[in-house]
Amino acid sequence: MSTKDYLEKDYYAVLGVSKTATAEEIKKAYRRLARKYHPDANQGNTETEAKFKQVSEAYDILSDTKRRKEYDEARTLFGSGLGGYAGGGAPRGGGGFPFEFGDLFGGSAQGGGGTGERIGDLFGGLFNRGGRPTTSTTSRPRRGQDIESEVTLSFNEAVDGTTVSLRLTTASACTACHGTGAKAGTTPRVCPTCEGTGAASRNLGNFAFSEPCRDCKGRGLLVDDPCPVCEGSGRGKSTRTLQARIPAGVADGQRIRLKAKGAPGENSGPAGDLYVLVHVKAHSVFGRSGDNLTITVPVTYTEAALGAEIRVPILQGLPVTLRIPEGTPNGRTFRVRGRGVTRKDGTKGDLLVTVEVAVPQHLGEKERSALEELRSASDGIDPRAELLKQAGSE
Repeated sequence: MSTKDYLEKDYYAVLGVSKTATAEEIKKAYRRLARKYHPDANQGNTETEAKFKQVSEAYDILSDTKRRKEYDEARTLFGSGLGGYAGGGAPRGGGGFPFEFGDLFGGSAQGGGGTGERIGDLFGGLFNRGGRPTTSTTSRPRRGQDIESEVTLSFNEAVDGTTVSLRLTTASACTACHGTGAKAGTTPRVCPTCEGTGAASRNLGNFAFSEPCRDCKGRGLLVDDPCPVCEGSGRGKSTRTLQARIPAGVADGQRIRLKAKGAPGENSGPAGDLYVLVHVKAHSVFGRSGDNLTITVPVTYTEAALGAEIRVPILQGLPVTLRIPEGTPNGRTFRVRGRGVTRKDGTKGDLLVTVEVAVPQHLGEKERSALEELRSASDGIDPRAELLKQAGSE
């Protein structure tokens, strides 16, 4: 993505949140839009596919605290028309900027190719006052692109963690020309327009604005006899299979970042990151609430009224015995500790067991007689009396 796109795209508007939105609000907005525009739910619809990519791109920036801060600072500077800078190298007296220019223009960017470097590409010669850009962009290492993949796990795999194989197709240096863009036996020549810097300076009166050279497209080199494989771009496609470890306790809709597993960088720059969007299949018996597993267990009326010890299944293990006290109401939830989802620190959540009184659909003569006797013994007891009294007093 170009620096111009980075500054002009309103990621907050893409996700439909305010600029002061919390991380949780941003995550909720992303999940809602990702489900709406996901390619699996809109097969063959190129418009929703493009929307999904925009949503993912916006979330990549806004979900990362550091990148979001850089994005906000860059848009503040760009949107203000640089009015807070005096052009001579010092801020005006009105408070200046809440950040260092060295950080913004890439002077302190770590590893190359980060947000600071992308902004530096755009503003590198901003205050050169019509002169030539003083730095070259062609030899600077560039970070590879971040890429996104998806994986679908079973309920058990999500709880316990697993290793999955991901087949990825990413941009890389063309194997035929080794990234030069020139046909075998030939070499590119230095662009005479920018003299190999890859940047041209446009005079806007009070200052000069540095932008990618239009003749060489920012590469600093021109190819007279292009490589027939990559058509002179120097870039190709590579397919690889990656073994990715999915940690225990991953939730449906969670995005896992695998550092430096994305597209390779240019000019020895670092690789981008890989983001894996996880989908988790539902279980026929168990549910999930955060780090806890949930289950609904049927009990008989006599077990709930008189108390009992019942066997409760757990995920991947032998059943446990749970004591139901006398007079247990329908819908009561019990906690079995340490039988839930594994947390990041290695501890486990709990199993939440909700009892549900099972009403028999067919009664034998003996069961019916016993119930009739119970009804006769409880005549005069109205469990709804207090409810009716409270409703009538309103």
